[in-house]
Amino acid sequence: MCDTLCVLGDGFTLFAKNSDRPRSEPQIVEALPGRPPGAGLRTQYLDIPDTGASSTLLSRPTWLWGAEHGMNEHRVVIGNEMIFTLDDPRPLSPALIGMDLVRLGLERGSTADEALAAMTGLLQEHGQGGIGDAVHGLSYWSSFLIADPTSAWVLETTRRTWAARPVVAGAALSNRLTLREDWTRASADVRPGTDIDSWRHPDLPTGFADTRLAAGRAFVGRADVASGPDSGAREMVAALRDHGTGPWGAPGRRAGSDGGTPPPAPVADEASPDGLGWSLCLHAGDTAVTTASMVAVVPADRQVPARAWVALGSPCVSVYVPVPAPAATSPSPLPVLVGDPAMWHRFEAVRDDVGTDAAALVSVRDELDGVEDALWDEADGLGQDPRAWADFGTRATWEVDNALDRLAIAGIGSPKPDQ
Repeated sequence: MCDTLCVLGDGFTLFAKNSDRPRSEPQIVEALPGRPPGAGLRTQYLDIPDTGASSTLLSRPTWLWGAEHGMNEHRVVIGNEMIFTLDDPRPLSPALIGMDLVRLGLERGSTADEALAAMTGLLQEHGQGGIGDAVHGLSYWSSFLIADPTSAWVLETTRRTWAARPVVAGAALSNRLTLREDWTRASADVRPGTDIDSWRHPDLPTGFADTRLAAGRAFVGRADVASGPDSGAREMVAALRDHGTGPWGAPGRRAGSDGGTPPPAPVADEASPDGLGWSLCLHAGDTAVTTASMVAVVPADRQVPARAWVALGSPCVSVYVPVPAPAATSPSPLPVLVGDPAMWHRFEAVRDDVGTDAAALVSVRDELDGVEDALWDEADGLGQDPRAWADFGTRATWEVDNALDRLAIAGIGSPKPDQ
């Protein structure tokens, strides 16, 4: 599962993703420095030649080499989606998986075009295969949203076959094919005029994705990019917190003032083939939940800092923490909390205790909103100074940790692991 959005503004791109995975699978954020070409590179299941890497900011499940989403030093941002087609991925030998391709695209692309070329080249050379969801033993294909400050691509795949189209103003992806005959680039085995929807298996329901895709497209269609990147990023967060009734909880606007809409009751695929109960902030029981999220602003003007905000766990009960964009030199240190699996589990406990209780959700937001708002405002003045970001990261970790302690004392969530 997953949902990815982008909006192309005037001189900047807004990008966002909710990563939906098994409900107890930790997902962390890390900054990795660039590296020179080497003899070989071990991906999740495959050894491939190492052509070197740009520095990257990656969000990844702790057991995976690859990433669900991220940004590189060149201001390229990428996220992937699980999709299914007529091709059955289960019999294939382990090869590259979608998360490998996200990381490799960020390591090897200095523009969205370059990342697309790198990813599709690797796909055709090495193929796809292998488990991408260890809890459920799932293998699957991936679609991708690839963006830079001035352009973006939608890429959809099955086996080694692929098709892509440029994004005009904005795009939303969920867990289904979205390309039709509008693709402009494809692998050699795709005939001109092919409707990519013809790859879809007719017996596989798409309602669970259609509901979220409609919500994502509605947000992208009304996004007010004229109001600027900061306002746009805040509205992106509100969209990622959507529980099926619309965006809510934008940083700087207290959740209590716009509803604090509770999560929908957990459902399974077979219980809700029409997609009811599924939302951008996903709470689908043991099937999947949103386990990590990111919003990014990538300006075309290199004198204007790029920025990302990352959340551990479900957006509705988490804090979007500002983090520095990757630098060509040594990456600025990230707040310890975003790379700590124990902190991820604390947010997991809050989510599980809230359940579908609207009053409990409002109590959580009352505690976390002030912390989130203060961190967003403080980060605006940090620029690209690594020392300033290091000090900020220490304070951010302390503030979030204390907020979770206060919730635990009130009976929501869990105390620190050493308590």
